[in-house]
Parts: sequence; C-alpha cells; structure tokens
Amino acid sequence: MKYIIGIFCILGILFILIFSPLKTSANSEYLRIHIRANSNSEIDQSIKYQIKDEIVDALIPLLANCTSKEESAKIIENNFQYIESIADKILENNNFEYKSKAKLSYEEFPTRAYGDLVLNAGFYDALILELGEAKGDNWWCVVYPPLCFVNGSNNVNGFKSRILEIINNFFNK
Repeated sequence: MKYIIGIFCILGILFILIFSPLKTSANSEYLRIHIRANSNSEIDQSIKYQIKDEIVDALIPLLANCTSKEESAKIIENNFQYIESIADKILENNNFEYKSKAKLSYEEFPTRAYGDLVLNAGFYDALILELGEAKGDNWWCVVYPPLCFVNGSNNVNGFKSRILEIINNFFNK
C-alpha cells in the first residue's frame, strides 16, 4: 500500500512540475507589455503601432520613478482606464469600431533579445492590451525594467536618465 501511495505522490509532483508554469527567479523580475492587434490586416497592424507609440509615451511619466516590478504593476493596474482611453481614442479617430481592453496577466513569451539582453522563452507577468478581437500579430517589450522606453541616449522622450539609471542599477546588482 505504501508503494502505491508513493507512486501517486511522485506522479502528482511530476504532473505539477510538467503542467504548471513555474515562475523562475529571472522571469519574475520582469514586467512585460504585449499589444495584440485585432487582425493581421495591414490597417490593423498599422493602428497597433500608432497605439504602441502613444501607450509607451503615456507610460514613461507614470513609471519613470518606479524601482520595482511590483510598483510598476500597481501603477499600471490603477491606470487601466487611462491606457484603454488612449487606445480607444486612436481607434475612434481612425474610424475603427472595436475597442481595447487592458489587463495584467501571466503569459508565455518566446525568447526575445533587447540589445545585449536576452529574455528566455517562458512565462512572465505582463500588461496585455488587446485591440478588438486580438487575433493579429502583436508587439511586445519590457515595462520593468523599462527596456522598451530607452532609445540609446540619456534622454528618453524628454525625461532625464532616471529610467536609464534604474536599468543600470538593476543589472549591476
């Protein structure tokens, strides 16, 4: 009887390890952003990039002084309506009938390189912005540390190098 119980325990542990996404310590340090286009039509892909530009510009001042992923996630969560209003205004101004939906989610991402940094495939917490049916190709980046907000200079869209300082501190720990 003990042998059968032992086998079930081992099988249960293996099941959990195989079928549940584990947060690795490396993945848990990042908060990603994922904008999903309505479809793969040229017009839906084009509007996705317009929305991406405006959302990134809007997030910079909100997240400029964040020093942790948790702080960034809380600010984003408190600004879902603001994020959606930016996207929805662009959609409306371009005569789209669909809307956007923002949420925080734990989702799988493929391997992605950001300059010298490579984030391995795996599960990450992310700001998800769905446009319409969200069935098209998407754009993603990293909100914390704010890798997609850095343009290579010490000035990020008018904001001093506080974001660059956070990145440097994060990777020099």
